[in-house]
Amino acid sequence: MFLTTLAQTTAEQAAVMSEAGKDAVEKINEKANELATQTPPPPPADYFQDYAVPAIKVIIILVVAWLIASWVATIVTRACEKSRLETTLARFFGKVAKWSILVMAVLSVLSVFGVETTSFAAVIGASALAIGLAFQGTLSNLAAGIMLLIFRPFKVDDVVNVAGETGKVHEIDLFNVVMDTPDNRRLIVPNGSVFGSTIENITYHPTRRVDVAVGTEYTANLDEVKSVLLNAAGKVEGVLDDPEPVAYLLELGDSSINWSVRVWSNTADYWAVREKLTREVKMALDNANIGIPFPQMDVHLDGQVSQSA
Repeated sequence: MFLTTLAQTTAEQAAVMSEAGKDAVEKINEKANELATQTPPPPPADYFQDYAVPAIKVIIILVVAWLIASWVATIVTRACEKSRLETTLARFFGKVAKWSILVMAVLSVLSVFGVETTSFAAVIGASALAIGLAFQGTLSNLAAGIMLLIFRPFKVDDVVNVAGETGKVHEIDLFNVVMDTPDNRRLIVPNGSVFGSTIENITYHPTRRVDVAVGTEYTANLDEVKSVLLNAAGKVEGVLDDPEPVAYLLELGDSSINWSVRVWSNTADYWAVREKLTREVKMALDNANIGIPFPQMDVHLDGQVSQSA
């Protein structure tokens, strides 16, 4: 009896242990599956690999792009000059080539950081109005620069008077005109100011007329004065024979009879001829004893003037 009871108890305990074992095995399997499906933790951040390396790549790309762009711009400019294209257009095409390469380099830099450059089209299209308003003055100068390059009212090395300034054109850029004044000052004038005002191209024609104004006294003989002035003009070196020098009677002034001696010279000799002509006119009138009066006023007093002690 005792043995039978012991056997039954042992069997029941074995059954219970078997069920417990099965439950334990199932929990272990569930835990293992759960661990297997979990994403492994990310490795520690490598700041050098993530940031320093791309930054070095960007710097290298930009430096190389700048060198290549400058080199290509020089080649394009020289090629255009050798093909007898105007210096203005040659420099313009060189600038276009340079900036095109730099823009492509910037787009390459963005791709290094994983930026999709194709998305910029939508962004630019959406913000076109804002960009246009923000860069209104810049775009105006750009449009004026294009018009200057198309119509070419002047070119490099011309002496012009634009926007109230006079100087020799050094460069016509996309946004401004660079000039050097006669006293060696560098002026940078926006293209909008140049194209929107009167443009005087002083050296456009190969010849210029030189005018020197002079006044003579009223007692001088008009024919004699005219002959003296013409003889003085004929002695000046650099004066052209065609058109001939002219002594033009301007007006009867308050204190003098006013003349204008007009001669023609090459544009490059304008200032030298003007200085020599002024000198010869003064010396010729002095040698002929023809006075050059200064402004004067005669005052007449009517009535008795009292003198106080």
